[in-house]
Amino acid sequence: MTQFRFAHIGLLLAAIGLNTVPALFGAVPAAYAAGEQQTLRPEVGKPLQAAGELMKAHKYKEALAKVRETDAIGGKTPQETYTIERMRASIAAAAGDTAVAIKSFEYLLDSGKLAPAEQTKFTSALGAMYYQQKDYPKAISTWQRYFKEGGDDPKIRTLLNQTYYLAGDYPAAQKAIAGEVAAEEKAGQAPSEEQLQLLANIALKQNDKAAYVQSIEKLVAYYPKKEYWADLINRVQGKPGFSDRLTLDVYRLKMAIGQMKDANDYMEMAQLALQAGFPAEAVKVMEAGYKAGALGNGAEAERQKRLRDLANKQAADDQKTMAQGEAEAQKAKDGTALVNLGYAYVTAGQADKGLALMDQGIKKGNLKRPDDAKLHYGVAQLQAGKKSEGVQTLKSVQGNDGTADLARYWILQSNSKTS
Repeated sequence: MTQFRFAHIGLLLAAIGLNTVPALFGAVPAAYAAGEQQTLRPEVGKPLQAAGELMKAHKYKEALAKVRETDAIGGKTPQETYTIERMRASIAAAAGDTAVAIKSFEYLLDSGKLAPAEQTKFTSALGAMYYQQKDYPKAISTWQRYFKEGGDDPKIRTLLNQTYYLAGDYPAAQKAIAGEVAAEEKAGQAPSEEQLQLLANIALKQNDKAAYVQSIEKLVAYYPKKEYWADLINRVQGKPGFSDRLTLDVYRLKMAIGQMKDANDYMEMAQLALQAGFPAEAVKVMEAGYKAGALGNGAEAERQKRLRDLANKQAADDQKTMAQGEAEAQKAKDGTALVNLGYAYVTAGQADKGLALMDQGIKKGNLKRPDDAKLHYGVAQLQAGKKSEGVQTLKSVQGNDGTADLARYWILQSNSKTS
């Protein structure tokens, strides 16, 4: 199971401005000195002026204490209360006293005195403070208000979606993120890795295996990291109805994306290729294993050498009989033998001849496993450098036994570079 992380909350909060909340208020002390002095009584104005000076000196604890002196003053006008709370919010936010800042922000947002642009910024910052306090329901309602009032910062949208998840509202999170991903893809844009990771997390929480695999497929498509590929391959092999006869096909995909892990992988794939009648493929697998340093050493070195020698011998013998095999395949009532022989030619380095035989076999029909034939034909076309033809062939694979899944993953592989 792939482990996912959220987008870094500190970076997102910094990006929306919470870490510089005092800037939202402008130069509050200067504003007081320039104009507020005319609307505030001295008993209110003096402690606020002192608080402003202390704030400039970064003495936030003392500044807050000065603001609190105004709490005991009776008969404050609405303008005085507004100015006090604006000063308190600025200082508390700068001091990191989130609980105090939240109360002041709530008052200011409900005061009706903020300009529309300020209202939006204050709302986004208040939502972030609720998030920091892990008050997720209030963070959600505040950010919903932000978007309702015209906010459009995508970073806030990311935080809101994460908060749905953290609050346990998985359906809302899934609906919101899936909608964003669909819109981005329609516009020709790549969804962010964090969006797709969150969708995968949500699917896991809801035990929705189909949605999880769909999310991993998108991660592989846009961010083809080895860990995503490994998760995807493991999932398809464990899928109900997946046929064991496709094990060699799984190994072929693993070879193509660099997922062969150890000597056992190379040995098993080579043995399966020999059993399937593709000795030239077995030779390539063994050579790849030796080149990777997975084979040729340790206690199993001699056994590995014997398999290598066997593959080379059978490949040489195969070359001598392929022409005869072609004549027999042409006489067969179905196209299975032609498809298999064609793939053998492709693995032996004769792509054009092999692809022609495979095409002939598929057109001949009466195939025992038509989806297997189309899967192998599409893979062979990709291996021969015929990407567009290969993709079209693979798109026609419809089997529900794992063939269609593997075909889809080969298409993903053809469009990506594993990192």
